Amino acid sequence: MAEDLRTQRKGQILAVKDLPTLPPVLDQVSRLVEDPESSTDQIAKVISMDQVLSAKILKMVNSPIYGFPGRISSIQHALVLLGFNVIRGVIISTSVFDVMNQSMAGMWEHSVGAATAARTIAERAGFKDPEEFAVAGLLHDLGKVVAAVQMQGLKDELDALVRQEDVTYFEAERRVLGFSHDMIGAWLAGHWNLPVNIKDALSHHHKPLLARFYPQYASVAHVADFCVRLLEFGDGGDQGVPRLEKGALKLLGLDGRALLACVQDLEDRLVDVAGFNFGGAS
Repeated sequence: MAEDLRTQRKGQILAVKDLPTLPPVLDQVSRLVEDPESSTDQIAKVISMDQVLSAKILKMVNSPIYGFPGRISSIQHALVLLGFNVIRGVIISTSVFDVMNQSMAGMWEHSVGAATAARTIAERAGFKDPEEFAVAGLLHDLGKVVAAVQMQGLKDELDALVRQEDVTYFEAERRVLGFSHDMIGAWLAGHWNLPVNIKDALSHHHKPLLARFYPQYASVAHVADFCVRLLEFGDGGDQGVPRLEKGALKLLGLDGRALLACVQDLEDRLVDVAGFNFGGAS
């Protein structure tokens, strides 16, 4: 594909006027987090001023996705327990929830399933903050959603290609656009100033060993995507199960038996998160 056409499409996808907007509170909170003089109380107070957003955050962090169902009573408690990076990921997910449901049926369920799978895998691998890995799973396919929103007719064209030629959604994107949602995820991460660990997960969940800084995040997102598709939870764009990169399992210190245990744990956990949404929080 000619470079000028690729640049044109990148510009179209990142056109600010149509891009799902993040709440203004996120910028204020990001500035406070970078200020060593600010406190958790101050950050919690800024978030709490947006009552609808606060309700959505509390609903999300109290869901089984993060492993503390019904135990987090305030934004301050959520910040102390989960940290700002997790809360930032939750805020982003609340911002794209509506547009995700409108543009890609089943994608929200796929994302929630991948978040649950990522936490399960991170726990099995012994990582310290499995909730941060859950955010990587939750947001890993964000590029698909934004491309569908920004380019009218693209989703129908990709779906037709997937059906008619029996290719993956990833391959259909490459044929139509000349690039795929992992690259779009990298652009979005830069555009929204997301942390590098989340950027690596969005950019490299199909080729996790190429992640430059946080291959463990990309690997967890990769294995999570594999598991949730294997269990047919939600819709990632096609019904196929992607090839599992064995090097990702090795990087995580997992073998086939550990993977099977993850899948078995995940079957139970997905029952708990089935149907979760923000419908009752707004």
